[in-house]
Amino acid sequence: MPHYKLTYFNLRGRGEIIRYLFAYSNIKYEDHRIERADWPRIKPTIPFGKLPILEVDGVILHQSLAIARYLAKEIGLAGQTPLDQALVDAIVDTIDDFMSMFPWTEENEDVKQQKFNDLLTNTAPELLRDVDSFLGNKKWLVGKSVTWADFYWDVCSTTLLFLKPGLVDNYPKLLALKERVQALPAIAAWTEQRPKTTL
Repeated sequence: MPHYKLTYFNLRGRGEIIRYLFAYSNIKYEDHRIERADWPRIKPTIPFGKLPILEVDGVILHQSLAIARYLAKEIGLAGQTPLDQALVDAIVDTIDDFMSMFPWTEENEDVKQQKFNDLLTNTAPELLRDVDSFLGNKKWLVGKSVTWADFYWDVCSTTLLFLKPGLVDNYPKLLALKERVQALPAIAAWTEQRPKTTL
């Protein structure tokens, strides 16, 4: 079994999908969390200057979704067929396209709040409608069993619901999907024991 070391900030953010995959597969890893205050000192030592990174027996992987995709393939959550894998990647990328629009690092608080409100009020409903339509009457987003796309929906919707409670109320199927993911014993155990952070 490889030695895994995940380095990310002390928050859920882009590291949480990776932690979900480790939790679900019961793979041991080092969850190395750094504080924001330490980031300027650490950043020059990180390839491409961005987190998270995952060290696999000393080999450094970067980009959260590339890391998650690698782990999902290793543990059988990437999709059962090449076509399913493409569908999983497509829905993950669709959700991530939206999440990446949020101005997390905007320093002007008024501008930041205005952009957040606009995305949550005007753009989010379109995403939710599309994901709801994609899910249809299926139990899982792709195929007949859980994939990391379902995990990514849960991770991202947790953030969205923190930002705007009730945002998903008009989409009971999406809420039910979120509940199915959170009811998985390994995920339930992880979300109960993980460090409590706002985002």
